[in-house]
Amino acid sequence: MDLPPLLSPIVLTLALALTVTAILVVVATPLALWLAQGRGAGREVVAAVVTLPLVLPPTVMGFYLLLVLGPNGPGGWIAGLWGARTLAFSFAGLVIGGVIASLPFMVQPLRNAFAAIEREVLEGAATLGATRLQRFWRVALPLARPGYLVGAIMSFAHTMGEFGVVLMIGGNIPGQTKVLSIAIYDFVERLEWDRAHVLAGAMVLFGFVVVFATLVMGRGRNTST
Repeated sequence: MDLPPLLSPIVLTLALALTVTAILVVVATPLALWLAQGRGAGREVVAAVVTLPLVLPPTVMGFYLLLVLGPNGPGGWIAGLWGARTLAFSFAGLVIGGVIASLPFMVQPLRNAFAAIEREVLEGAATLGATRLQRFWRVALPLARPGYLVGAIMSFAHTMGEFGVVLMIGGNIPGQTKVLSIAIYDFVERLEWDRAHVLAGAMVLFGFVVVFATLVMGRGRNTST
């Protein structure tokens, strides 16, 4: 069994998951902070929109993303800036889809972490002369570190295993959009059971490690409080 057909989707999936997770850390931080500590009736509406990927069938979300990223949508106009026709069926399209699909897995743990910070702690820092930015970096961020860890692990794992959205907006292009989940599906279709077993078994082991690590971290937080 030659290695490249197995190695290529693994490398591509890891690159996708790392990129999506890094973007989500930046994007989800102000959103989760506002949802946890902000004011306004619109917060729960925004929270519901952010949570939609958890309840929508991946093909539904993938279909609308395909329209947005396609040549007739905003993605086509953006891709035209560098001479391309579409953001769909590209690594950039997978990143956009991955960020949207995994957004609740980052936002919810961060929102819970920020909400658990007592307002008196932040007010005490303010009375000592700390600016809002200093209160965030020196007080809120260290206290919310467990939320970042859980959110990063869950977002990374979800992106690694995403199938429906990836299939709709990425297809099955080797070296560009053929991630692990698509590779397993492709190997099964071609009755290449040995390769499918290798990748599927690796994903089962990875999923177990992720769930076990999350449970251990949750137990550690409970015993420390």
